[in-house]
Amino acid sequence: MLEKLDFIEEKYIEITEKISDPEILSDSQKLQKLMKEQSQIEPIVLKYKEFKDCQEQYDESKEMLKEKLDDDFKEMVKEEIKVLEEKLESLEQELKILLLPKDPNDEKDVIVEIRAGVGGDEAGLFAGNLLRMYLRYAERQGWKTEFISTNEQGIGGYKEVIFSIKGKGAYSRLKYESGVHRVQRVPDTESSGRIHTSSATVAVLPEVDDIDIEINPNDVRVDVFRSSGNGGQCVNTTDSAVRLTHIPTGIVISCQDEKSQLKNKDKAFKVLKARLYDLYSQEQNDELAKERKSQVGSGDRSERIRTYNYPQSRVSDHRIGLTLYKLDSFLDGDITEMLEALTTSDQAEKLKNMSA
Repeated sequence: MLEKLDFIEEKYIEITEKISDPEILSDSQKLQKLMKEQSQIEPIVLKYKEFKDCQEQYDESKEMLKEKLDDDFKEMVKEEIKVLEEKLESLEQELKILLLPKDPNDEKDVIVEIRAGVGGDEAGLFAGNLLRMYLRYAERQGWKTEFISTNEQGIGGYKEVIFSIKGKGAYSRLKYESGVHRVQRVPDTESSGRIHTSSATVAVLPEVDDIDIEINPNDVRVDVFRSSGNGGQCVNTTDSAVRLTHIPTGIVISCQDEKSQLKNKDKAFKVLKARLYDLYSQEQNDELAKERKSQVGSGDRSERIRTYNYPQSRVSDHRIGLTLYKLDSFLDGDITEMLEALTTSDQAEKLKNMSA
């Protein structure tokens, strides 16, 4: 590990020198590439410097014990060594995590798809609860959100809703949310007070650029049709809605939220690219099934990942066995504790596999 850290440190120094080179400064593309590479390894270099400084203090303290010291001072040095040992152990663990292979999608914006599952109208209402939860979380992070497509129920829920979240590291934070979310509560329409179980599925997809995935125009059938539902005076008067059908995979994307056909088409293609990227990624992951099963948030859309129990005001994540008794605040977007626990669990599993 130390050899790898030395190499990264040397690489960082080399990049820093290049960035100050007048020839590089005059080439914005090269400069941007180098600055991005520098920012990626800088946290590792800074943490390694902290580790080396701590190691130096530890070695000096150990040497001091070899000298003739009075008992009080000797005990003080021993106590300092104990503190430094614990710090070194902690820093080593942090460095191991920083050295784990990075998910190339972690810094990307995301497209979130929420669909009502089992439970009829109640499932649609729960899909609406999940939508608000993610919108409130994004708001707390200072991220921007934008609706791409909505299919509402008459009673205030959603059959399906697709929206984007734009913010640094959005995918790294939300990628573990993909799967089946289950709710247990007494519906407003239930007169006998019986608890019903309903569900909704969530898919979190990294938003991809043209350089990430290319779509052959001949593979996509584009249909335009008249919008329906809420949307302003242009609804039902112009063919502004767009439906894309990707012929090789059979993926169908519809978008009608915008009054402009061009804007709807642009949004629909964004979702199509994200879906295809996700599909191809899943195919690659299937080839590494053993590794995939060992990781939290494998992306299996059929996996029941979490239960929201209203009578007990609890949220339970079944992948890591974590239960929080703060349902109201959780549904109001206070989901950081859960997301951090999922990230930590995934990192621990990867460290275990790396050691093995």
